[in-house]
Amino acid sequence: MESREIVKWSPSLSIGIKLVDEQHQGLIRLTNELFLSCLKGGDVANARFLKTIRETVQYVQLHFATEEAIQKRINYPEYASHKKQHESFVKEVLLTVAEFNSGKKFLPNKFAMYLRDWVLTHIAVSDKKLGEYIQNMRKKSAQAAAAANASART
Repeated sequence: MESREIVKWSPSLSIGIKLVDEQHQGLIRLTNELFLSCLKGGDVANARFLKTIRETVQYVQLHFATEEAIQKRINYPEYASHKKQHESFVKEVLLTVAEFNSGKKFLPNKFAMYLRDWVLTHIAVSDKKLGEYIQNMRKKSAQAAAAANASART
């Protein structure tokens, strides 16, 4: 990867769910690929943008399905609003692709920045809440198990 990345993964972005963190790293990689394609200019940028955006849409759909399945499984109280954020993002990306394909003026750099900002904000706020919720569930489960063991000994 070239050194002109617009976003870098850092441990501070981890939400504590290995699979989700790995997928977030993939989203960051795709965001950087999209940005780097914008730097090429002309037809090269357009072709690379289309390839990368298709890959991004597929990857995002897989990632969102993963997150939503986890949330459903644990009865996450913010599932509906989290899902709406995902749906809104997908709609925006698909609208951008449609505008690009129709020949409307398109600024790939602007879109790459939008993608970066959305991914970082979503991870730092919404996904962090999910991670904290799961960590609290794990603590409560461990405490309940410890209490059960303690009462079984007496």
